[in-house]
Order: sequence, then C-alpha cells, then structure tokens
Amino acid sequence: MLAKEGFPTIIVVFSFSFLAGYAISFGPVWLMFIVYPLLIALCGLILYFFRDPDRYPPDGENLVLSPADGKVVLVKKVNEDEYVNGPVTQISIFLSPLDVHVNRSPVSGDLEYVKYFPGKYLMAWEDHASEENERAHFGVKDAAGNKILFKQITGFLARRIVYHIREGDKLVAGNRFGIMKFGSRMDILLPAGALIKVNEGDRTVAGESVIAELH
Repeated sequence: MLAKEGFPTIIVVFSFSFLAGYAISFGPVWLMFIVYPLLIALCGLILYFFRDPDRYPPDGENLVLSPADGKVVLVKKVNEDEYVNGPVTQISIFLSPLDVHVNRSPVSGDLEYVKYFPGKYLMAWEDHASEENERAHFGVKDAAGNKILFKQITGFLARRIVYHIREGDKLVAGNRFGIMKFGSRMDILLPAGALIKVNEGDRTVAGESVIAELH
C-alpha cells in the first residue's frame, strides 16, 4: 500500500525516468547498461519511501502510541508553555529516509490546537530543529483531561509537511493523520506524571509501539 500523498512525487519520478530512458535509447548500448539500472533503482526507492503498511494498535487504556517510525533520539523533562503550559517529558523520534514516513495519532481525544510554522531546514536531530525548522504543532486533550502536544518537524532533506486534521476533530489513536517527506523528526510532549516506556536509542513503530502511559 502506498501513501496517497506520495502520488505526485511518484508520477514525477516515473515520468522523468521514462523520458530519460527513452532519450538514452538513442545513445550507445554501454550507456544504457549504466543508466537503466540507476533509473529502475530510483523508481524502486521512491515506491519504498512512500510505502504505507497497515498497523494494529495494541489493546489497553491510557496508552500513548508512537506517532512515527524511527529512532528515539531524546527523552528529557522540559517546560512547555504553548499548549500544555507546564512541565512535560519530551520524546523525540528521528525518521531516516528509509523509515515509513506516514504519521499516526499517538492518543485518542479532541484536537484543540493546530498551528503551522514555516522555518529553516536544520538537521532533524539537532535540538534547535524543534524551534527553528518548518513544523506543525498539534494539541489534543484525551477523555481523562490529559493534554498532549506533538509536532511534525522537517529535516535537512524534507521540504514538506502534510496533515489532514484540523481543530475540533476527534482523533483516534493509531489512525493516520499526515506524512513528512524524507528525513524528519517527531516530538511528543507528555504531561508530568506520564510513565515513559522508551529510552534513547530505542526503535519505534507508528501506531503500534507504546511509548508512555498516562494517569
């Protein structure tokens, strides 16, 4: 299954590859043996990047699921004054270009806050990427009244954030809500008292890995 957000890019890459292959067909045979495999590999990589496998959220209450595939690069306590307005634990997940980039809601609840920020394209694992890169912030309140803020953050290669949710929507944990194209980062800020289930260096799977439990 492919992410629908990737279709425009897939069409462009396949069209370029077809035209380039056609042009090369008029050249020497040895050039075809070099270029054709490269074009096939390029098309294969684009299809692989925009894959969108089904995911199956685990059963349980008060679970916070990973919103992204990737590697946990940061777990630390910080103060958040944008939506949660208090002490939180920040979990940052770095997505390499080879990870699935479709994003999923970490919790079920009411989406109360959405804000998009244009910005720079620093390396996604840098601390300042959360403050300076292009990003989108989402604040959701669950049925117990817990507030969670999560952020799509572009990286050095990424050039576009896509999301399909808006203020007032009801989110369901594990459901798709958007995509970040190429290397990116996802931050999740959880209220004080949340029981963190991951450590730096752990790998997560969007919609399946439990990263915390809320009280």
